Order: sequence, then structure tokens, then C-alpha cells
Amino acid sequence: MAEGVRSSVLPLRYASGMRGTYWILIVVAALGWGSGGVTTRAAFAEGVEPWTMVAVRVLIAALAVALVLVARRSPLPTREVVRFGLIQAVFNLTVPYVLFTFALDEASAGFVGLLAALIPLATSAFANFMLPDEPLTPQRLLALFVAFTGIAALLLSGDSGLAEGGRPIVAIGLGLVSVISVGFSGAFAKKHAGSYDPIMLTGLQFGIASVWLLAAMVAFEGVPSEVSAAGWWLMLSLAVAATFMPFLLYFWLLQHISATDASLVAYLVPFVGLIGGIVLLGEQLQFGIVVGGALVAAGMFLSDRESRRSPSAVISQPAILD
Repeated sequence: MAEGVRSSVLPLRYASGMRGTYWILIVVAALGWGSGGVTTRAAFAEGVEPWTMVAVRVLIAALAVALVLVARRSPLPTREVVRFGLIQAVFNLTVPYVLFTFALDEASAGFVGLLAALIPLATSAFANFMLPDEPLTPQRLLALFVAFTGIAALLLSGDSGLAEGGRPIVAIGLGLVSVISVGFSGAFAKKHAGSYDPIMLTGLQFGIASVWLLAAMVAFEGVPSEVSAAGWWLMLSLAVAATFMPFLLYFWLLQHISATDASLVAYLVPFVGLIGGIVLLGEQLQFGIVVGGALVAAGMFLSDRESRRSPSAVISQPAILD
């Protein structure tokens, strides 16, 4: 998404005058996306149903982005951009938002956050087939192998990060489908980069997805009439603090620093979910999560090293959707 600005911005390490501000914004964006899993599990504890949570979250975020577009006096999207928005509404939003939400009912926020950390690697894998100048190098293949070894460790350990209950196998299945979906959408967005305004595309995917998500909410759960005040506040927090605000900050950062530096957000997000779940929700740091998390982090590190060597590497938006 930042391909159009890559050549006109300075890397973070060279922007000495604003370096502190950029780092603060990177951390704030990571806190926002990383808090999504913790807030979702807190909303479950308040009795909020999953379809209601996703639909209300997306609707509020869509309205917030619409206000930004109106304030910017953005022109109406072309038919082609609407088509892109429809595709992204399915693969970058509906599938991962719904499945990650259900996964968070089966495992801890830290557990699911580790699965979401695989998204940049999945994007690179799809780019190998969709983008002729983005081959899957031996370094990236090694990164994929190491990261998925971490997922295998999570699977074999049987740990869910919860004190009791949880179905880690179900959570991994839901999370991996989500990762594949977002990986495809990231490569698709790179393939068509330069033909759309990122904020307009974000607004379109939120707006389009909110229509069928609201319909699904009514069909499966009915109109929410018994949600507590705390439940509504948590859904508002999901929409604003964990969705709209990080997206806006990320796109602002892409206008001022390189996409590679902006992607550092993805390193911080899993740890925000892990630490937040332990401190705020009493989730557990189990052995399987430690081993699996270390391997996933190693895979991310190897992939990032390769991306920094390749100026044209795919940098997907940190679609931290848990």
C-alpha cells in the first residue's frame, strides 16, 4: 500500500528530527491493534455474541472512516476501486474478522495474536504466485518453515493460554484460514497498488462488509437488546481504538516513513496481546505458547531481514485482526 510513497520518504533510522514521534505512533498503533484480542475476550465475558461484536465493530469503523473521507473531500471511487473494495471486504475483513473473533472464544489473546503474526509471511507466499517480481526466496521459505514449526509446537502442546477450557486445535484452524485470507488480500492489494487511495479502499471494505455482517448478526443472533453498558463500551473500543485509530495512524506513517519501517508494528502486536491477556484477563503463559511464540518470532525476524534486503518486497498492512 505504500509503494507509491516508498521512494519519497526517509527510512525511520534517518529521520532524526521526528524519530521519537514516529516511534511513539508505531507503539500507539501496535497498542491499538494488539488490544483487539484482549478487548474481544473481555466483551465475551460481558456476554456479547460474536456476530454482534464483529458487525457493530465494523459498522462504527465504517462510519469513522466515512467522516475522514468527507473531511478530506475525497472524490467518489471508480467502478474498479469499488470492485477492489468488494474483494478486500471479503478476504481482508469479513473472513479474518469473523474467524479470529470465534478463535478468541477458544484460546487466549496471546495465542491468537501469535497466529495473526503469520500474516506477512502468508502475504509473501501469495506474492510468489501473483507478483512476477516477488519470488519466494530460500530465506523466506526458511522463515515460513520456522514460523509454521512454531504453530506445530502450539498444536502439539495442547496449550490454549486459558486457565481452563479452550480448544486450541479449533483456534489454530480458524486462525490459519484467516491468515491465508489476509495473505491473499495483501498480495492482491500490492498487485493493484497505485490504482486506489488506501483510505478510500479501507472505507469501502468496512462499508461493504458492514452490510452483510449486520444481516448475519440479525439472522444468527437477532438485534442486540440485552448488551450491557460495559459490552457497548467494549465494542466501541474495538471499533475506534483497535480498528479505526491504528489504520489511520498506519496510513499516516506510510506517508512519512518507509513501508518497511512502518511494518515494525507487526513485531509489537503479538506481545501486546500476550501481555495484556496475562495482566488484564488472567490468561496463562504456558510452555507451548513460549516455544511456539519464540519460533514464530524467529520466522518473522528472518522474513523481515529478507524484506530489508529487497526494496520491492511485499509489505502488507499489519492486518492484526484479533
